[in-house]
Amino acid sequence: MAFVTRQFVRSMSSSSTAAATAKKILVKHVTVIGGGLMGAGIAQVAAATGHTVVLVDQTEDILAKSRKGIEESLRKVAKKKFAENPKGADEFVAKTLSSISTSTDAASVVHSTDLVVEAIVENLQVKSELFKRLDKFAAEHTIFASNTSSLQITSLANSTTRQDRFAGLHFFNPVPLMKLVEVIKTPMTSQKTFESLLDFSRALGKHPVACKDTPGFIVNRLLVPYLMEAVRLCPRPGREQQDIDMAMKLGAGYPMGPFELLDYVGLDTTKFILDGWHEMDSKNPLFQPCPSLDKLVAEKKFGKKSGEGFYKYK
Repeated sequence: MAFVTRQFVRSMSSSSTAAATAKKILVKHVTVIGGGLMGAGIAQVAAATGHTVVLVDQTEDILAKSRKGIEESLRKVAKKKFAENPKGADEFVAKTLSSISTSTDAASVVHSTDLVVEAIVENLQVKSELFKRLDKFAAEHTIFASNTSSLQITSLANSTTRQDRFAGLHFFNPVPLMKLVEVIKTPMTSQKTFESLLDFSRALGKHPVACKDTPGFIVNRLLVPYLMEAVRLCPRPGREQQDIDMAMKLGAGYPMGPFELLDYVGLDTTKFILDGWHEMDSKNPLFQPCPSLDKLVAEKKFGKKSGEGFYKYK
């Protein structure tokens, strides 16, 4: 009897698992909103792994620049992947590019997509308005995801009628090289949606990790306070910051020191994240403004992209 019971339980469990798997969305067609560095990177890895992609931005000029950047990136990947097969490299680049189309009208292309990934400006109102508009045109099964690194996914989901089909999908820069994807599940995100996004991330060759919808998710929540503590330890550019960078590289095994990383990420970007967190939770000591960082940003010293931050770049 015990054997029969165990067999019955196993059978029921297998059936439940199979049913859950059958319900998952197999993402084949992806729409990426935003042709910047992150959006173009997401479009590239999706197309390179057999997905059909539509890349959307406001103008044809932006999209042409994005496509050129994707092609250049693909050629670098192909050169390594097909080191002894130049013909294979050319075929890989051509095939991947053929899987990417572009559009300046998001509403006209989301009706036939399985997944919409948003990678536009880090502004809650702008993102919310975009999702609210696309919600009216997308198919019922379509999953919405935001690549935001600092905003609350729940707030974005609430701008739509598909809170159960909404989640965060946070990639890291540069997307073609970085393996991690944070998959953020809100209290309303269905298990079906969550597992579908885990499967999609793996299909891209990435390693997904599950995150709660808390400020900064996992990586930035731990990373930004660390960076800010380094700035408070050495508020003014000088020799001491070089020692701190070297200490963290040699003592902690980090590939970059905190000041090098701040300049790489962008001081303005870091300030934006910190300001957003402070607005959400002004009493949290980890989220307090950093006057020395604010000063550098006010002086337009954003890091590598502006030519100067904590270090000077020529």
